[in-house]
Amino acid sequence: MNTAKRLATLNRIRRFTRLMDSAIRIPGINLRVGLDPIIGLIPGGGDLIGGALSAYIIFVAIRFRLPPHVAGKMFFNIALETIVGTVPLAGDLFDAYFKANIRNFELLEKHLTVDPKVEKSGSYPT
Repeated sequence: MNTAKRLATLNRIRRFTRLMDSAIRIPGINLRVGLDPIIGLIPGGGDLIGGALSAYIIFVAIRFRLPPHVAGKMFFNIALETIVGTVPLAGDLFDAYFKANIRNFELLEKHLTVDPKVEKSGSYPT
């Protein structure tokens, strides 16, 4: 993947992350939420829908040749938010504060700042 394509993909993931986790500022308490905790309020599967949408980040991030341990951490973040999110009320509050998509985007950015020589060789530090 060339540099322009990598930047476009990274920007698309960044926009999606903001939409899902921090698009709306709640006045008075200075908390930002996105669509993820709002979708989680849908009874009977809202958290599963939110988890499936969040998995999109991993699907797109795989193009950056993520090492298995980074992809595993990303999957764990989504699974944790999805499972805990199914608990009424407490799960919705957890969704609003945990922000798995932002955590996953930060993991991706950290992976991309690895020494380019290491990335080209195909071996990654653990």
